[in-house]
Amino acid sequence: MNVQAAFDFSPLSGLLLIGGLLALGPALWVWFKNRAASTGRRVQAVRVLTLFLTFDLILFGAFTRLTDSGLGCPDWPGCYGNASPLGATDQITQAQTAMPTGPVTHAKAWIEMLHRYIASGVGFLILLLTVKSWHDWLTQRRNVVKLNHAAGWPRLSTLTVFWVCLQGAFGAWTVTMKLFPLIVTLHLLGALVLLVLLGLQVAQHAAQKSQSRAMPAGLPGLLVASLLLLFMQIALGGWVSSNYAVLVCSDFPTCQGHWWPEMDFRAGFELWRGLGVTGSGELLSFTALTAIHVAHRLMAYVVLALLMVLAWQLNRFALWRLQARVLAGLIGLQLATGLSNVVLGWPMLSALLHTGGAAALVMTLIWTLSSTSVLKLRPLYG
Repeated sequence: MNVQAAFDFSPLSGLLLIGGLLALGPALWVWFKNRAASTGRRVQAVRVLTLFLTFDLILFGAFTRLTDSGLGCPDWPGCYGNASPLGATDQITQAQTAMPTGPVTHAKAWIEMLHRYIASGVGFLILLLTVKSWHDWLTQRRNVVKLNHAAGWPRLSTLTVFWVCLQGAFGAWTVTMKLFPLIVTLHLLGALVLLVLLGLQVAQHAAQKSQSRAMPAGLPGLLVASLLLLFMQIALGGWVSSNYAVLVCSDFPTCQGHWWPEMDFRAGFELWRGLGVTGSGELLSFTALTAIHVAHRLMAYVVLALLMVLAWQLNRFALWRLQARVLAGLIGLQLATGLSNVVLGWPMLSALLHTGGAAALVMTLIWTLSSTSVLKLRPLYG
């Protein structure tokens, strides 16, 4: 059997075409639905759509990982050099016959390629929005009367294009480096950063029609600290998931019947190593996996306590009461799904909701920040 090359760019144009067509349908529907609105409002509707699809992409990425479909197609960007699994039926059948449970099966190949199609579609929409931002900026530059509103070029949208390209690279490395845990974890964090960048673009456009609100002393620092610690906790969660360390503790609040089980933090947090092995190539020990799980659990106590304090403080002010209630609801969701993952053996629905809840927490904090004077978002550009 021939060995498939890790990179085969021959199907790239076909894959981008499929992704673009998938994204164009919802975009045209949103554009038509808002046909009575101004062009600016319709573009904003497409921004919101792109933000929504990026959230969906994060969930589908989690589904791809949870179904062990990350290597459903062993090459990148296509599947055995084809733009879809339909063209690779013989190769997939051969691989599935050799190993019926994977990593390559027909179902897993389709899950992996659907993830790539959605990612391509999101990239297509981001590129369209960036072209529109540059077009608007250049138009204003030519209008002497409006030069004062075009002092800065569209930095945020340009940064978003760069970031989505970087995410594509991490997606490729995830496959070609065989689910290397550090790459998988950084890919998850990069997806959340992309979500933040798109959320800021939506907020930036909305800043034209609303004024930022000054927060009481102490709250801005608490908000920023909560966001930073939340990202750290998500990184730990990604490390747990990418190392398949969820099920090493099946009880709560203890782990393996102990408050402090035997753990090997040094091996567990050795970053540059392959899946299931140490840097020297030895099998990763059970104590190392335990250390990974317990670290995530301990950080969860800190982050949830901080978020509860933040929700309580925000609820004291009418301007941020809605955000406080959304935050409180998401805290409850994360508690329930986190416990379910442990005591129910990592059920699919609970695991997906846990990932979605983490992404929603990030967006809630960004939503709160963008409504204040903390970020000082410039209208349109800058």
